[in-house]
Amino acid sequence: MTFNRHAPSAPVSTVRRSFLRAAVAATALVGTGLGAGAASAADASPARTTSTPRTPDEVLRALAAGNRRWRTFQQRHPHETPAVRRSLASGQSPFAVVLGCVDSRVPPELVFDQGLGDLMTVRSAGEVLDEAVLGSIAYGALELDIPLILVLGHQSCGAVSAAVHADETGEELPAHIQYLADQIRPAIDHGQHGAARIDSTITRHVGMVRSRLAADRDLAERVATGRLAIAGARYELTTQRVHVLT
Repeated sequence: MTFNRHAPSAPVSTVRRSFLRAAVAATALVGTGLGAGAASAADASPARTTSTPRTPDEVLRALAAGNRRWRTFQQRHPHETPAVRRSLASGQSPFAVVLGCVDSRVPPELVFDQGLGDLMTVRSAGEVLDEAVLGSIAYGALELDIPLILVLGHQSCGAVSAAVHADETGEELPAHIQYLADQIRPAIDHGQHGAARIDSTITRHVGMVRSRLAADRDLAERVATGRLAIAGARYELTTQRVHVLT
């Protein structure tokens, strides 16, 4: 699979990132209350039962394998042991950022059969971007060196359905829900009708969000050097299958 490359921009300060990582690690160590030599024999167990994916393609293969286990009812529920939990108290090294919907039927850790410390999950209704969501994604890519950002849409998305309904009827949605609809509206496929319009808009919106992330100056720098890939995908509720769109 190939990914689009974007022109690099001014580099993010590596000094700032190193300082922030060190500060986070130090805070985590203090929070555990563990001193030197306090670890038990169980703590010496490896944090991961499998090697951590390091490249975008490796991450996509790991996620695809996990989704295959999920939809065939062969979940492993990895990285939940006492040793893993203790090891994660001193730091984290997730291998993917997943921007997903808040829908209760699409929890990324379950649909990809991943465990503690594997995914950095950011969720908003309809995968809508705002500054908090963008900052959370950027933290994973820029500060933790995560190699893949996956925008995960899903079949029968309620946020997209609401946006399409409001667009068709002119109805004003309640309070902050209107903000979500306004963000999704540019992706509405007016060449389709009924359920087909909603379904097409779900896919188009994933692509639109992915494009916005790929256009971000700091993220684009990493994409251009091959350190980061940004992909879009859909989860089908009827089959439990995730398929990559872009």
